[in-house]
Amino acid sequence: MTPDATTTATTRAREVCFLIGRSGAVLWADASDSPSALPDSRTRWQAIWDHRDDLAEIAHSHPHGPAAFSREDETTMAALDSALGRVLRYSVVAPRAMIVRDAGRTFTIDDDHQPWWAGVLRLASGMRKEP
Repeated sequence: MTPDATTTATTRAREVCFLIGRSGAVLWADASDSPSALPDSRTRWQAIWDHRDDLAEIAHSHPHGPAAFSREDETTMAALDSALGRVLRYSVVAPRAMIVRDAGRTFTIDDDHQPWWAGVLRLASGMRKEP
């Protein structure tokens, strides 16, 4: 069997979410069964609340792209910031890029400066970083 664009040898493409602590540690993770959606989850909202004091960043994958925040991402980020009473950092990791929203500014992080967990997120999402 030859892997297609949505598979690797072991993992089918899916969106994955990481909650990242102030130290850069992954505090919690979950995944969907879809490469293009991460359905709302009471368990995820509870994990965000439980880790709210140490939570610094919420990252998720777009295994098939784009390297951009979706409209749903935008509304979810606004709701999270409102609920927590502070602005978090948000990231989308895609096959060829990683984008970040921090303090209202959106930018791309080049390969040499991506956090250690970006590669793990790509692997868990079933994507390979394309050349």
